[in-house]
Amino acid sequence: MSTKQPVAVAQAGDVSAPDARRLRGILIAVSVALMAVVASVSGLNVAQTHLAVEFGASQSTVLWIINIYTLTLAALLLPLGAIGDRLGRKPMLIAGLAVFGLAGAVAGLAPNTEVMLAARAAGGVGAAMIMPITLAVITSTFPEEQRGRAIGVWTGVAGGGGILGMFLSALLVDVADWRWLFVLPVVLAAVALAMTLKTVPDSRERTTHSFDTVGALASAVGVVGLIFVLQEGPERGWTAPTTLIALSGGLAATVGFVAWELHRRDASLLDVRLFRERGLAGGSVTLLVVFGVQAGIAVVLFPFFQAVLGWSGLLATLALMPMAVVMMAASALAPRMAAGVGFRPTMLAGIALGAAGLALMALFVSVDGGYVTILPGMIAMGLGMGLSMTPSTEAITGSLPSGKQGVASALNDVTREFGTALGVALLGALLSAGYRGSIDGRLDGIPETDADTAREGIAGAVEAAPGSGAHAQDLIHAAQQAFVDGWQQSMWAGVAVMGALFVWITWRGPGRPAPTADDGTGDTTTETAAVR
Repeated sequence: MSTKQPVAVAQAGDVSAPDARRLRGILIAVSVALMAVVASVSGLNVAQTHLAVEFGASQSTVLWIINIYTLTLAALLLPLGAIGDRLGRKPMLIAGLAVFGLAGAVAGLAPNTEVMLAARAAGGVGAAMIMPITLAVITSTFPEEQRGRAIGVWTGVAGGGGILGMFLSALLVDVADWRWLFVLPVVLAAVALAMTLKTVPDSRERTTHSFDTVGALASAVGVVGLIFVLQEGPERGWTAPTTLIALSGGLAATVGFVAWELHRRDASLLDVRLFRERGLAGGSVTLLVVFGVQAGIAVVLFPFFQAVLGWSGLLATLALMPMAVVMMAASALAPRMAAGVGFRPTMLAGIALGAAGLALMALFVSVDGGYVTILPGMIAMGLGMGLSMTPSTEAITGSLPSGKQGVASALNDVTREFGTALGVALLGALLSAGYRGSIDGRLDGIPETDADTAREGIAGAVEAAPGSGAHAQDLIHAAQQAFVDGWQQSMWAGVAVMGALFVWITWRGPGRPAPTADDGTGDTTTETAAVR
């Protein structure tokens, strides 16, 4: 099944395409919209303590305030991406930006946890309307020869935007108030809305098939169940009844979704038969792993900067910026490299650099050496992620027909969300296990109460140290060394996963970008309104 080229058709009947200036405006508009969404994913992490104090909320409630946004976003990506394909991508993007901006304003003014939770959930709905459409606009609007570079910019914003948003959020918390965190995404949404109204053309799928409501519901239930398990499993326990029920429901819905989509075939929400193709399978697996490793690294890096090096949240976030900048630059470079040597060699180079970065951090990290011991590894990781993400995204969007670009983009985004949740859960668990296994042998002579607190994590050890009298420095040193041991364990696990991915892409990775062509079925076409 081949991909069909988008056709630009003016509403008044004359054929025209966006000029270079208008294309730049379109790319800026969707990039700003995407930045608003990804900044809201990570930004609130820097204000957990403030939320707990402001609302008198438990840690579990605070985590729900953070996670309900990503849970809603991930659950609705596929259905809303498909609806955007049918109703029009520009109207969907406009509606999503309006919902997202309004929800952000309500969250910033929320008087209690109930309002905050509702606003964050509504923000997730708006984000799910925005995120797949931003990429679909690029793939349905940009000429083929320029599409790769535009996707590179989009990928750079998606990958590095979260770190940049976290830095700006930490800055706002430090110099103003935690409620100002919501000003940034609201302002970005307003700017994106104004630019969308002016520059973004409309495009939509025209098909004789009815909307796949059953598939949409099954995909939402499956995503909610599985991501809920990954987010809540570490907190509630992997064998807790709630976790097991969510896991069972998520797996059942996922199996049901696949069976139903195979039954619907050409009328399906997502033609799962396309996963036989190297592009869709290889791109999806690569994004899953790369985003999982990236998210897992963030789980490791922040405690290292704050608890081991004693840095503030703002300084810790600033320390991540070299990786983000290199990642965004590599994302822009990747399309040229892929055009020259093909998707597979570019992805393999990125995966190899990512694995090398993890190995460098595992080998050289130390308490005494500090930041400089991990900086080379961070830079290699950023370079590797940028080179691997852009061709992976191109491979995914190029595997589905032009009329299904909202679904293709949503699949790309769902894969990222699953990877993020999976990486945080697994690498975070490995870090915790390595820490606990290492610190037990370092607590000789420490009072039992303080030792028990230290076993819970490095933050607990730092908190207990002032009350342990003469043992304070020994306790902190033991916790720091144990954290580094856990760090190394999680990094080597990441190297192993990246190594397995390297083998997979060597065997089943996509080849060179290929020109798209109409499949000749006539079932689905895309109309793009002329830019006026």
